[in-house]
Amino acid sequence: MAQKPARGFAEKTLAELTGVLEQTLFADELAREAGWLQALDPRAKLLGAFAVLLAISMAQNLLVIAALYALTLPLAVASRVPLGFYLKRVWVFMPFFTGVVALPALFSPFSPGTPFVTLIDLATPRVYLAITQPGINTAAFLLLRVGASVSIAVLLVLTTRWAALLQALRVLRVPQAFVLILGMTYRYIYVLLHTANNLFLARQSRVVGRVSGTDERRWIGASMGALFAKAYGLSDDVYLAMQARGFRGEARTLDAFTWRVRDSVWLAVFIAVAGGAIVLGK
Repeated sequence: MAQKPARGFAEKTLAELTGVLEQTLFADELAREAGWLQALDPRAKLLGAFAVLLAISMAQNLLVIAALYALTLPLAVASRVPLGFYLKRVWVFMPFFTGVVALPALFSPFSPGTPFVTLIDLATPRVYLAITQPGINTAAFLLLRVGASVSIAVLLVLTTRWAALLQALRVLRVPQAFVLILGMTYRYIYVLLHTANNLFLARQSRVVGRVSGTDERRWIGASMGALFAKAYGLSDDVYLAMQARGFRGEARTLDAFTWRVRDSVWLAVFIAVAGGAIVLGK
């Protein structure tokens, strides 16, 4: 059986860029589903998420933090968010980056206490290294706290259209400059991803045979420069277009929020859950 040829850097990068763009489109479709969280007012969801995030940051009990995380799973199901997609967005990369920070806390030089596993114990010279119980507790708190917080943020973003979420931030008196920069960054980072995707696709369609590493690096450097120049030019064009359409510092949308009774009820439920978690987590 013939072996499948190994993919080069360009093929892998093209596949990754395409995957990111597909996930973005899928997330936008989820925000338009007729799910439970999608039906709530964005302001109620945002305030409820802030309350639960505050409870997670203040809780000193692992079971309480785990219970708050567990509540996000039925919420995701009720909001028609596929569990596999939801869990992957939280737990594929987060443990790696958080684990780099949490790993040193496992060991006795950083978290002295009762040893759980002794790795090195030499009398002469005195060298002692162990994984301690306080270290395990510290790492577990960090991983679970970050995982639960990221899960709530991801669920909020997946079930709320980005424009509505930014408008909710403005209604809640978040500074206009911060909201505008956040909105532009979110929108145009995907424009640049699409441009980079087209660059790699055009490259692949014009290459015959294998390319040396030197040529690959030369082309990548030139592409980075071209992408930077395009981004710089695009920023000027976008700003001039905004000015021509009446922009004077405040972004406006056509969405009108309507606060209903169920929004008040569920916001009260979120706050009650967060308050209970703070009390139980002390």
